[in-house]
Amino acid sequence: MNRKPAILLLENGASFAGQSWGAEGEVFGEVVFNTSMSGYQEIYTDPSYRGQIVTLTYPLIGNYGVNLEDFESAHPQVAGVVVREYTHEYSNFRASRSLSDWLGEAGIVGIDGVDTRMLTRMIRTEGAMRGVLSTLKPDEQELRRRVLASPAMSGLDLATVVSVSEPYDWVEVDQTPFALVPLGSGADRTYSVVAFDFGIKRNILRRLAAYGCRITVVPATFPAEEVLRLDPDGIFLSNGPGDPAAVRVAIRSIEALLGRRPIFGICLGHQLLAHALGGKTFKLKFGHRGGNHPVKNHLSEKIEITSQNHGFAVDPSSLDPSQIEITHTNLYDLTNEGFRHRSLPIFAVQYHPEASPGPHDSDYLFLQFLAMMRTGEPVSADDATA
Repeated sequence: MNRKPAILLLENGASFAGQSWGAEGEVFGEVVFNTSMSGYQEIYTDPSYRGQIVTLTYPLIGNYGVNLEDFESAHPQVAGVVVREYTHEYSNFRASRSLSDWLGEAGIVGIDGVDTRMLTRMIRTEGAMRGVLSTLKPDEQELRRRVLASPAMSGLDLATVVSVSEPYDWVEVDQTPFALVPLGSGADRTYSVVAFDFGIKRNILRRLAAYGCRITVVPATFPAEEVLRLDPDGIFLSNGPGDPAAVRVAIRSIEALLGRRPIFGICLGHQLLAHALGGKTFKLKFGHRGGNHPVKNHLSEKIEITSQNHGFAVDPSSLDPSQIEITHTNLYDLTNEGFRHRSLPIFAVQYHPEASPGPHDSDYLFLQFLAMMRTGEPVSADDATA
């Protein structure tokens, strides 16, 4: 592995020197942090990280290599990666190659030797900010000028960038030893689902398939009339990157689908559904990214430990309380984590119920979606419990 001096420079002028790994080059993006203790392969391939330089707070990265099963998309999606210590030597019975070799072939620049604790505290204090990761020995003043000229995350529609261009059928079921529900054959699947791809993760599709869904994945810009022509039992709105308010085409499609079929939204899909219902979203100071976020389910009065990756949130005061009931709240900062419609079969959560990586407390939400498709009725208190 060829390592060279590298630098991470933030828009506030702070710079962090280290050593390169992965690819060489120069990349710009929003610098964020993720607190998960494992799952770097899933994180790096999550399309919700498009346009971001991701700092992992766990100090040792690369020690279990990369395998062929844990990709959330076809290739890495992050703009760059920052770690405290990268290890090229890996050991795991599932591993097929090193993390650096895999990221290097994909053109993803990495840096280690960074004080990630200091960087994370800075982001928590000042907020997520634009930055550049470079191995080209550039002038720092010129680099900062270019950082300040780079696009901010607010106003960016990245969902249409990462989405597929044509519909396709998903047929792979969760077949890992860790599958949470019994698996059936294709003949046992009873619900047809149209899943909007705003940056959808493969494990979301695997979980839906494991619960008996026949899934057609469609582009972010797929028209509502085409969705209805497919005659699905339900509609799934996926996770994804960027500013939800900028994804106007998708919001209009969702508006046209309200009340026509049961709808389940997660992450960006949760935010887009809120916009379609007349609500608003806002940018969080440094976002929620990790596998340990406590969320209170107000319907069950239980606490779920959840997997999250988002930089925007729904403003619950912007939703009509006569139509919408708030169902989940983040216990770190009391932001909205979920809602349901009082009279229509519609509900959404801000986090990732498939939890790849992360805990499985929220897997019940897939059963909730199935119950809604079965009855065509709004989520009941009995269905909406962990």
